[in-house]
Amino acid sequence: MTAIRFGTDGWRGVIADDFTMDNVKKVAQAIARYVVRCEDPRKGVLVGYDHRYAADRAAAVAAEVLSSTGTPVWLADKPCPTPAISLLVRQRGAAGGVMVTASHNPYRWNGIKYKATYGSSALPSIVAQIEKELAQVLRNDLPALPPRKELIQSFDPRTPYLATIEKLVDWERLRAAKFRFVADPMHGSAAGLLHELFTRNGVACDEIRGARDPLFGGVNPEPIEPHVEALRQAVRAGGYDAGFAADGDGDRIGAVDRDGAFITPHQIFALLFQHLAGARRLPGDVAKTFSVTKLIDKIAAKLGRQLHEIPIGFKYVCELMLEQNILIGGEESGGIGTSLYLPERDATVSALLLAEVMAWHRKSLGALVAALHAEFGEHHYGRLDLDLQPGQKEKAIALFSGAKLQKLLEWPVVRRENMDGCKVYLGETGWAMVRASGTEHVLRIYAETPRPETTRRVLDEVRRLVQSL
Repeated sequence: MTAIRFGTDGWRGVIADDFTMDNVKKVAQAIARYVVRCEDPRKGVLVGYDHRYAADRAAAVAAEVLSSTGTPVWLADKPCPTPAISLLVRQRGAAGGVMVTASHNPYRWNGIKYKATYGSSALPSIVAQIEKELAQVLRNDLPALPPRKELIQSFDPRTPYLATIEKLVDWERLRAAKFRFVADPMHGSAAGLLHELFTRNGVACDEIRGARDPLFGGVNPEPIEPHVEALRQAVRAGGYDAGFAADGDGDRIGAVDRDGAFITPHQIFALLFQHLAGARRLPGDVAKTFSVTKLIDKIAAKLGRQLHEIPIGFKYVCELMLEQNILIGGEESGGIGTSLYLPERDATVSALLLAEVMAWHRKSLGALVAALHAEFGEHHYGRLDLDLQPGQKEKAIALFSGAKLQKLLEWPVVRRENMDGCKVYLGETGWAMVRASGTEHVLRIYAETPRPETTRRVLDEVRRLVQSL
């Protein structure tokens, strides 16, 4: 049972290794104990699941464990995106929500996210309490009580979710622009969402990779390169104006321009921030996690919005959105939330807003990004994920944190930041960073410079250094 660990957003494990039905019961017990002790269990808990292998069965098991404490449970009658559970927890005034998903992880993984009463990721304080309850469950090998199936009801998660997010954008402006889109849910549980919303509002939209496939077509369900190659090909072959991708549980966005160019999550974040704070003049500041582009800093400075930089993990964005007037918050992986909706990331909402940006300015995504670069300078970001030998991750972080690393290629290391992982600044050229993933057994390497080839050189050099340790 020591394999159960909570990362940046819930618990994840390899199916049939760490992620077993027995461990699902243990985690559900811990959540049930938290709800009984710290929330009002009479308000009930919602349980949802995505397209992963046996996710529906794991959701049913979790529902039974939750019901055993006398807590009413609503169990989704079909797969749904994680933000649908977040939204409905808040709309129904529920005590919390459980989502069976491993988000963007490879197909061999599954997991459980807990969504709190405010409709987003559990705050660090809530995670700590659930972990405390889990330790009790594991230490004492507490048996689960018999399920009370009369307390379990099914519910439709998609219809009320779509009805809510449909109200967030200017459909008249979108129809007038006459853009054609293609949606790519990457075989995940965001399947059908964008297609339905666009088409029923008179905007042309097709869909690829919408069928449920627990193997995700052989790629990781993460909307970044190279996993969006199918979307790139579809956009170019179909002559679409843009393509929008969502990760396995529909909370992270990626996009492709009409010419096939990948629009990074950083660029999407920047475009949405500039649109909401600039064009729409909505009030509020901006929050970004430690690994996000410096382009956000420049836009914030121009628009007079306060910038909050926080550790990696959307739970930190959420915490700030609950405490302060944050218009938009985001992370480098494509998770973006706005005050228009929930303190929660949502790929479908982000795609709708990005389409609105295009319609507002009557420009392609590529033209919009080019305008950002012309105004604020070019920012080219890259990331590598390395599977390393035991001990190498720790050595890499120690190397970057210590005084021994004075230079990277031809650039001096002028300063360091250690908020979450270690970031080094390379003169006036840009920055590089190393960080151990909170959800996977990998070391992430990040870099940002003014030129794509320079960013690639920096990433390659950091990889060489790390692998030589």
